[in-house]
Order: sequence, then structure tokens, then C-alpha cells
Amino acid sequence: MKERSLATVSGDQVAVPAPDRLIHLQFRRFAGCPVCNLHLRSVVRRHQEIEAAGVREVVVFHSPAEELLRHTADLPFAVIADPARRLYTEFGVERSFRALLLPRAWAPIVRAVLSGVREVARGREHLPSSSPNGGRLGLPADFLIAPDGRVLAAKHGEHVYDQWSVDELLELAARTPRTPPANPATR
Repeated sequence: MKERSLATVSGDQVAVPAPDRLIHLQFRRFAGCPVCNLHLRSVVRRHQEIEAAGVREVVVFHSPAEELLRHTADLPFAVIADPARRLYTEFGVERSFRALLLPRAWAPIVRAVLSGVREVARGREHLPSSSPNGGRLGLPADFLIAPDGRVLAAKHGEHVYDQWSVDELLELAARTPRTPPANPATR
């Protein structure tokens, strides 16, 4: 993977890959997506644990920055707006009707909507746009990227709530060697 500096919705820059840690690059759907919010709350709850494992979270949405700001301002990690879906294309992250239609997605969708309604009523979240930029049929994806740019692990979701859990991410990070394999020609 080529080195790049990505602009976050807060105006900061984040290096991908990071020179000193693993990057968990996760692709979500649209600003305010209830299913994405349900997952991201689990990441927020364990963010210190993720950071202690040497992993930096970078979350990409296909919404414009101005839409994302009202939904992600309090997140403790980098959020990237990619309304043109350039990163989605580069990483092969797709859209599909199966995002919402696979029966395995229905329980998480119901749980996310109920939780989202509760959070909106409490003033902790905002309702998503009725016609989100990029549509509602996006699939999630996760990538674990080494400091040298190698993609160490990847998961392309089959439905809206098919991503790594925090436990799976921490297990992958713990099993990941931090230095590139030796080049046989240089031994």
C-alpha cells in the first residue's frame, strides 16, 4: 500500500500506514448510519485497549465531511470523508442489496435502529439523512495495515453488520509480527 496522508473531518492529517503502529482501516457506510453507530460505540468503549495494543483506528465513510461532523465529532479516532468513494474503490469495498437483505443482517439492523432511536431521544446522536450520500447499500470492510504498508488481514463484509469485533481486532493485532519478513536475498 502506498503511503498517504488523509485529511480527517476535524481538519487533522493521519498517516496511512503509520510509521509506529498498526492501522485498523475500517470502511463504514453513511453519516448517522444506525448500524455503523452501533458498531462504533463498541469500538469507542474499548478504544484505550485498542490503542494499548498498538493499533490506530481510522474510519472511512462515503459521506461528505460536513454531514459527518455532526455525527462523529465526539469519536476519539480519525474519521475520513470519502464521498467520491476513491478509497472504497482502491480497497474493493462494494455496495450490494445483500447489505440489507441477508437474514443475518436483520437482527443487528433492528438492534441498531432501537438503540439509535434511544440515543437520538437522549440527544446523544442525530438522525441520518433520509437520502444519504452514496446510498444505503454499502458493505463494511476492515483492513489491518502494518507500518511498512502491507495489508496483514482483510475482511470484506457480506452484510451491513459483518465486520471484525473488537475482540477479533485485538486477536489479529496480538498475532501480527511487527517487522516485515526477512528478504531471503539479503540473508
